[in-house]
Amino acid sequence: MAATLTWGVKESFRNYVAGAGGEIETGAGAGRDSAGAFTFTAAADDALRLGPDGKPTGQGRFTGEVRMNAHGGMLKVAIADPHLEIGPSEAALTVIDNGLRNPRRVEFAKLDLAAATTENGELVIPVLLSLDGCSILGDHYPPRSAIDPVRVKPAG
Repeated sequence: MAATLTWGVKESFRNYVAGAGGEIETGAGAGRDSAGAFTFTAAADDALRLGPDGKPTGQGRFTGEVRMNAHGGMLKVAIADPHLEIGPSEAALTVIDNGLRNPRRVEFAKLDLAAATTENGELVIPVLLSLDGCSILGDHYPPRSAIDPVRVKPAG
């Protein structure tokens, strides 16, 4: 189903990094849109589909990497390859936490599928920060903080 995932992580965090004279870089297939959010391309094994009710099902797998650095390297965020993991009772946004010595996939946020909408042909899903997501962002936001929604644009 998915051709692209657009997600800004958290706009205020991006603004803080930029305002602190930091750098925001993308790579490995990720890019940025005109609003500064990050764009990721569907991976070859992407299995995200829309169910009969219009809600997503399956696993959305995307590729790309984002790095945000500020304060001479004291603030570092490095995430890659976001996945939308839709289960029978809950849904999560997971990422590879590349800020670790041994990168691993972690749950960055919970997806609120019940509040998902469609705007301009994109599925827009609200997102709430998880505990691992808090840690990745340097514990600047508490768990369940609203962060930027994910926007999924179908192929074709």
